Amino acid sequence: MNASNKFMVLFVGIGLIVSSCSRNPVTGKKEVSFMSESQEISMGKEYDPSVVAQYGLYENPSLQAFITEKGKQMAAISHRPNLPYEFKILDSPVVNAFAVPGGYVYFTRGIMGHFNNEAEFAGVLGHEIGHVTAKHAARQQRDQLLGQILLMGGIIFSEKFRQFADVAQQGVGLLFLKNSRDHESESDKLGVEYSTKIGYDAHQMAGFFKTLKKLSPKDGAIPTFLSTHPDPEDRYNKTNQMATDVQKTLDPATLKVNRNNYLKMIDGIIYGEDPKQGYVENSVFYHPELKFQFNVPASWQLLNTPSQIQMAPSDGKAMMMMSLAAGNNLQEAKTQVINENKLNVLESSNVNVNGLNAIALLSEVANQEAQQQTGQVADPLKVLTYIIEYNNMYYKFHGLSAKADFNNYFSQFQTTMKSFKTLTDQSKINKKPTTLKIIEANQNTTLQQIFTNQNMPSARHSELALLNGLELNAMVEKGTLVKVFGGQY
Repeated sequence: MNASNKFMVLFVGIGLIVSSCSRNPVTGKKEVSFMSESQEISMGKEYDPSVVAQYGLYENPSLQAFITEKGKQMAAISHRPNLPYEFKILDSPVVNAFAVPGGYVYFTRGIMGHFNNEAEFAGVLGHEIGHVTAKHAARQQRDQLLGQILLMGGIIFSEKFRQFADVAQQGVGLLFLKNSRDHESESDKLGVEYSTKIGYDAHQMAGFFKTLKKLSPKDGAIPTFLSTHPDPEDRYNKTNQMATDVQKTLDPATLKVNRNNYLKMIDGIIYGEDPKQGYVENSVFYHPELKFQFNVPASWQLLNTPSQIQMAPSDGKAMMMMSLAAGNNLQEAKTQVINENKLNVLESSNVNVNGLNAIALLSEVANQEAQQQTGQVADPLKVLTYIIEYNNMYYKFHGLSAKADFNNYFSQFQTTMKSFKTLTDQSKINKKPTTLKIIEANQNTTLQQIFTNQNMPSARHSELALLNGLELNAMVEKGTLVKVFGGQY
């Protein structure tokens, strides 16, 4: 049983046991509890490997040491200092931070690149630790937890595809758990409290919400900080007021922001997709290390993780995914794919894909999600599968939709799968990542003029302004540190 299944079984089991009352460490009130602390810790330990496998860890020892130091410092003054906290940076361009029960807290390199000082980071760190200390995940009802749509990096997958999106399913349970607004507000309050206690100016946390409001899904923003949270403008006002209230008995001059320290620490951080892990350019996905490429349907969004590539149109009525299949030969891989997905194969044929041996399958599969929701036998999903042998590995593509919609997407499925081929273009293989480069303004001028002087593409000036948390026409004093792009952009 994998970690995801154990996670689901755990919640089902919890729903069957007699509830007990315990005192919430944050509110001090007695409340019904469906999960003991040991169960929270166990859940975090089981869930963590699937998070790391899905996203990978971002290797930056100094940045990792920083978040561990601040995380441990904050955990020590929190309402639950005895949990075995762990703090990790995920190798994802998505702008996100989240926590799971038991004290596991994750930041993506995407959000680390958007912070402009230590105080912004500390506020979000406190918010996420607040979810753990206030037992928010443990207070969710089972139906709330399991009823979320799959939404990753702006991609929407219908719930009827959940059984197929095995990696996405692992990532959706808590990663995109829709906390109530009361829980979010409570975590905002804890973020202010905790970050202030370790010496940071919580007003900076409020300012970061303005940056988040300007992000859109195409920029890599995850709704964890947007649609599933209270309105960012409202949060800005409330958090600012909370920061003012908590600082009434303090000397504001003693509270840290540490802008320059933080910016120097993220100098060189990878921004956006890391080409070596695969990237999209002009509707083609390239993987330089594995040396393959394939076409992506126009206007479809793509999510690339270390273990699976997922694609979907904006309407969420179809889905494609590509990953590796197990087996010592093509026939074994075929058997494994059929069995693991419980495919009812309608057609099977040996095909050639740009000189590579492959098998094409047309199948139906029971729509388990719809059956669970209605209690009735639902129309099956229809699936086109290609299993392609390449470099002694077996790549499986699935394209699926509801049976009624399948013909509308069949040509897009097939075109993408049949476009898989060897990547030989050295310019694509040797593509370098875009990084954030920290420079010092050499005169008093506008932010936009700095970008112009640094030869930044004019089409990306607004994006850079957002990264700096400033407007393009903002005046920048000589000596101020500014983010620009480095590497290839």
